[in-house]
Amino acid sequence: AELNSGDTSWILTSTALVLFMTLPGLALFYGGLVRSKNVLSVLMQCFAIACLMSVCWVVYGYSLAFKGSGPFIGDLSALFLNGVERDSMTGTLPESVFITFQMTFAIITPALVVGAFAERMKFSAMCIFSVAWFTLVYLPACHMIWGGGYLSSIGENGETGVIDFAGGLVVHTTCGFGALVAAIFLGKRKGFNNSPLPPHNRTMVMIGASMLWVGWFGFNAGSAVAADGSAGMAMLVTHISAAVGALTWMGIEWIKSGKATIVGIATGMVAGLATITPASGTVGPAGALLIGLLAGSVCFYATQMVKSYYEIDDSLDVFPVHGVGGMLGIVMLAIVGNPDGFLGSGAAGISEDGAFAQLLLQLEGIFVIGLWTIIATYII
Repeated sequence: AELNSGDTSWILTSTALVLFMTLPGLALFYGGLVRSKNVLSVLMQCFAIACLMSVCWVVYGYSLAFKGSGPFIGDLSALFLNGVERDSMTGTLPESVFITFQMTFAIITPALVVGAFAERMKFSAMCIFSVAWFTLVYLPACHMIWGGGYLSSIGENGETGVIDFAGGLVVHTTCGFGALVAAIFLGKRKGFNNSPLPPHNRTMVMIGASMLWVGWFGFNAGSAVAADGSAGMAMLVTHISAAVGALTWMGIEWIKSGKATIVGIATGMVAGLATITPASGTVGPAGALLIGLLAGSVCFYATQMVKSYYEIDDSLDVFPVHGVGGMLGIVMLAIVGNPDGFLGSGAAGISEDGAFAQLLLQLEGIFVIGLWTIIATYII
């Protein structure tokens, strides 16, 4: 393949945007949500994870995720990026650009899990946990779906597989279940009484959430790995779902408590983004409106269930927002991603066998990734 300068420029930009989501976006978002005594701890955790995952990705992560033909994990043929030259290509991109773009996904996924055990894990334990979790959970999930592994070709004749355009399973479902297991295993924070502990700085929350929104354009539209119509539609539906998710969460909160809050509207926005992520390559604007509406409402009540009903102290709602949202998007893309369907305008890409056949593949993907994440996280 020949290098395409337009594709390369867009993925270079997207790489910067996705890193911007973690540093400083996620760090500020999480930092504002915790109590003031723990803000520096959370900032340090996000920064250290960015450094640790970058090194692990170069040493062995990229090779295990994207090299080799194993069903569940790759090989070590590109250890220390061996064989990656200045003129190495991946599609129409320099391989170096593709490696760095995928590295930013490997950075943000363990960083998202931080929100589950915020305020109650030692820094040294966090470092060990994050490296082990990246190795045993993220890399197999990435290889199975994006690296040519088992879930990428489980349809009839191996021609179709699980659709996860930008990380509903690879990023959000893994971090969601990992967060849930960690929160249950570690127990509650002191002072947790079936209700969230108040955030110390809502201004930081708003700034961090806004950076996540901007960065998510690189996350989703960049996953087209080209500057084309697919990237354009992914950007449009990403923005629509974020806006509708935010308004839906705010509206429910307003009706229930009598006032809208900045934390609520920001959390609804993140839920909308997480839910559209896997579907952003296959749905159109009308489908995005529906996905955003479901994201804001389903994730809102999932948060209430986890905190109040099950009394699990998932500190910053990682499972109900990212885990539930990611799985919801994985399911919904099969329903609204059919070009011939009710909301099919702008939709494309699901199995030619139809929505039901694709839905079964999507559910198998959730089961495999979810089960493996729960087992591996518990062992870690």
